[in-house]
Amino acid sequence: MSRKLIQDPNLLHLSGSHLKRTRLERLHIDPPLFFGTIALITTGLVILYSAANQNWSLLMHQLLWILLSLIVMLVFAQIPPRKYYQWSPWIFGICILLLIAVLLTGHASKGAQRWLNLGFFQFQPSEVVKLAMPMMLAWYLSQKSLPPRLSTISISGILLLLPLGLVAKQPDLGTALIIVFTGICVLLLAGISRRYVTIACMLLGCAAPFLWHFLHDYQRQRVLTFLNPELDPLGGGYHIIQSKIAVGSGGVWGKGYLAGTQSHLQFLPEHTTDFIFGVVGEEFGLLGATLLMLGLTFIVLRGLYISSQAQDTFSRLLAGSLSLTFFLSFFINMGMVTGILPVVGVPLPLISYGGSAMLTIMAGLGMMMSIHTHRNLLGR
Repeated sequence: MSRKLIQDPNLLHLSGSHLKRTRLERLHIDPPLFFGTIALITTGLVILYSAANQNWSLLMHQLLWILLSLIVMLVFAQIPPRKYYQWSPWIFGICILLLIAVLLTGHASKGAQRWLNLGFFQFQPSEVVKLAMPMMLAWYLSQKSLPPRLSTISISGILLLLPLGLVAKQPDLGTALIIVFTGICVLLLAGISRRYVTIACMLLGCAAPFLWHFLHDYQRQRVLTFLNPELDPLGGGYHIIQSKIAVGSGGVWGKGYLAGTQSHLQFLPEHTTDFIFGVVGEEFGLLGATLLMLGLTFIVLRGLYISSQAQDTFSRLLAGSLSLTFFLSFFINMGMVTGILPVVGVPLPLISYGGSAMLTIMAGLGMMMSIHTHRNLLGR
């Protein structure tokens, strides 16, 4: 029987492709996702060099974070999905305790209390919640019959509201929005009924006037400024006005690399972090911005493909929600820079300067690689 199998040319071809794939995935790295990520990180360094006015010190600092993040991604890729399944409730519980610690003893900066001071560096637990939330909901829903019933949806809502309330209390509206979206993504991927989605949207619309009173004054000002930035052009509307000038002045082809004026002359605020997409639009124009969006979209599509190939419910829900969360991050960032969304503190994934967000994103990518490369042989 074994000789017949070996002599079959079709099986020989399959065996050869399997060996080739094994070599590529020996370190549990998904090549399309890995090289796509490397290309975006490299692009980010090039853009950051210009945005930081050729500041090598800042660039080297970002490079150290990137190297650390790559190590994190490789480590997370080695962990089998079943381990993530087993650890999900514990990770979620630890995150809740860390968020409570932030409210009690957290480090405050610029009117927000979001960090824990660990001595040699400051840690932002809300970033980890972006991973813990979809892990927890995927763990819970994978044990239930799908599509989820109303009781299952209700418990999922409670699990979602707990970290959401703690993050919103810091306050961190941008991260809170992403946490909500991660939970919604898991429920949508689980096949939640359209009727429940319609009812939830109607309830949210009715509650919107009441939720307005729970917003902080500066958050209300951001919404009003978004609707009409010219009301306060030198105050609350300054960010949006300058970012739209930067993006619009680039035209189709851009002003050229290192030739942007909005960032180099310090008109564009936060041009290395939240508003770095303004630098892209000014220096590389519509063409460069489109290419960057295509690169980011490729990561999302690859993640959704990995989700579709997953062999269990937990892995499918986790990979899908992480991919859609990545999409939301760059959609919100680009939306606020171009003036179609209110200004919130969401960096551009893999491009903006910063360590906490980079570590979280790369850890999520490592999880997706683990899900894809730890598939059983029969599933291939």
